[in-house]
Amino acid sequence: MRKKEILQTEKSIALIKQTFASKLSEALNLYAISSPMLVNEDTGINDDLNGSERAVSFPVKFLPNNAVIVHSLAKWKRIRLQELELSIHEGILTDMRAIRADEDYSPIHSIYVDQWDWELRIAANNRCLSYLKNIIRSIYQALKETEEVVETQLDIPATLPSTLSFIHAEQLLQLYPHLTPKEREQAITKEYKAVFIVGVGHPLSNNEPHDSRASDYDDWSTETEEGYRGLNGDLLVWHAGLEQAIELSSMGIRVDKDTLNYQLALTQTTQRAQLFYHQLLLKEQLPLSIGGGIGQSRVCMFLLHKKHIGEVQASLWPAEIKEKAQQQQMHFL
Repeated sequence: MRKKEILQTEKSIALIKQTFASKLSEALNLYAISSPMLVNEDTGINDDLNGSERAVSFPVKFLPNNAVIVHSLAKWKRIRLQELELSIHEGILTDMRAIRADEDYSPIHSIYVDQWDWELRIAANNRCLSYLKNIIRSIYQALKETEEVVETQLDIPATLPSTLSFIHAEQLLQLYPHLTPKEREQAITKEYKAVFIVGVGHPLSNNEPHDSRASDYDDWSTETEEGYRGLNGDLLVWHAGLEQAIELSSMGIRVDKDTLNYQLALTQTTQRAQLFYHQLLLKEQLPLSIGGGIGQSRVCMFLLHKKHIGEVQASLWPAEIKEKAQQQQMHFL
């Protein structure tokens, strides 16, 4: 029985990945491309996430410095947009594979990360909140349409609401002033079932950011037409089986020259301005863009109503976690 369960899960994963990638590409005008798992250390190209995670680093015989396994491709994609000379409102989509060695394991976390990493070239007048929301609505629609395919072909009930709700991190703080950021996420997602939290990274009125963000890819500091700061955020959905919110995507409009300088200064990381990637940005040699990552295993876990990411992803787990999963009749890949 276990072998049949695993094989059926693998078939279901393939259905979801093929369907969503197709619908996302169509919605955002993206071309499927290849991407690296390794980049050169000390170039500033690797995604630093919130700035504290260690990259997996190792020597390579023909390189003067180390290679690192990517955390994501947030900055590499923007360079690739330039190299491919794509037009405005054309973009790229790739299957990203990464290792995040400092990731804490949980039902929704693994050190192995698989994402749809996408990046779209935009015009200067697209660097606004209304454009960000339109792109997010397109992504959500692709997710909804994928869920409909899952419901039809696999007989798994759809749970996503018809529309996606938006709230700024400052509004969320005012709504739940006595809760921690993670508790706020749980409360708002439980209420609306699917929500995009705008403005993740800039200090709020309590002098603390909703969550940390690296200074050099998402624009979390520009003041928007609604009077708040940030052209980025996180997409969360409510997982009824786990009774918790899970983040499916982190994304945003990328920094331009001015916001990069501001965010480097605010985070006291101005020394990064000398790195290769940052010099390209400061010399305005990279296109303006919007992009993000969408967790493949998390989307599969959510749409298949699985209670642990290990059920949809082959990764490393402590022995006690695998034993507990077997006791609860969860089939790890």
